[in-house]
Amino acid sequence: MSAPIRRLVLAGFTVLALASTAHAQGRGPVAESGIDGLGDDGQLYQDQNGAFYVRRGDRYLPYTGRAPVVRAAPPAAQAPQAAPAPQAAPVYALEYDDPTAPPRRAAGAPPAEGLSPIEAAKAKAVLRTPDEGPIDYAKAYGPIPDDVFPIQAFNYKKMNPAFLRQEIAYNGPYEPGTIIVDPRAHQLTLVETGGRARRYGVGVGKQGFSWSGTATVNSKQAWPDWYPPKEMIARSPKLASEVDKLQSGLGVEGGLRNPLGARAMYLWQGNKDTLFRIHGTLEPFSIGKSVSSGCIRMINQDAIDLFSRVNVGSKVVVLN
Repeated sequence: MSAPIRRLVLAGFTVLALASTAHAQGRGPVAESGIDGLGDDGQLYQDQNGAFYVRRGDRYLPYTGRAPVVRAAPPAAQAPQAAPAPQAAPVYALEYDDPTAPPRRAAGAPPAEGLSPIEAAKAKAVLRTPDEGPIDYAKAYGPIPDDVFPIQAFNYKKMNPAFLRQEIAYNGPYEPGTIIVDPRAHQLTLVETGGRARRYGVGVGKQGFSWSGTATVNSKQAWPDWYPPKEMIARSPKLASEVDKLQSGLGVEGGLRNPLGARAMYLWQGNKDTLFRIHGTLEPFSIGKSVSSGCIRMINQDAIDLFSRVNVGSKVVVLN
């Protein structure tokens, strides 16, 4: 092996033969036993930063042509010349199952290799685009067969119209993006731009479990696992028989039997979890009533619509 090539290989470069049959068939890098034959002009080299170089005599010049698809180069001690700095990775808001659990992945981030089919589907569901234009109730509350789990149509004709999704005028004091929950009216309002707002019906906590104040959306999840507090399990012996051992404790896996429904937004005050959520429900006809243990429940179709419009960090105001 010639000295220049030996230094190049030791520096962490991957050697690429443009006419290599093995490379053309996608079988990976050339075997180490064949490196001695790769000293001719025109060969491509890739450093640890992904930059390509072409050999011209004893020089290695930046290659600006169409780059072939290659495997990642091994770690390098140093490169023969400076390579362009890699672009910074996008920053995503962390997504949590539970305040005591470590983050699984970044909300909105591309799915990582090794995700289960369900996890990959949840990651895709987080990025669902909201419907725009006038609200068509037949469409808004129709079935959603392509979500992580299929969602049945909701018979909106049997619901009080005051608790169905609506576009309304808004001239209140809160900025666009703010969520306002009125427990007495059993309504949630998302303030939009241009003097408009989007209003949904909700179910709220029973007397003694109600909560009011200001919080922020700390994280968002599609079909989240549910970890009921120990006190709740103690108050409901039946619940104790329904929870399973999950990665973060006793709970119910995300799915069609999970009381958090299709989506959940987790409310925090500063660095403290309020333990209150805005979420979907298994009991859509409980909307407009005070039935839950303090959380703000929505028809699954409405929870999905709100979820797709709200950002992590959004302000939430729960009125007295």
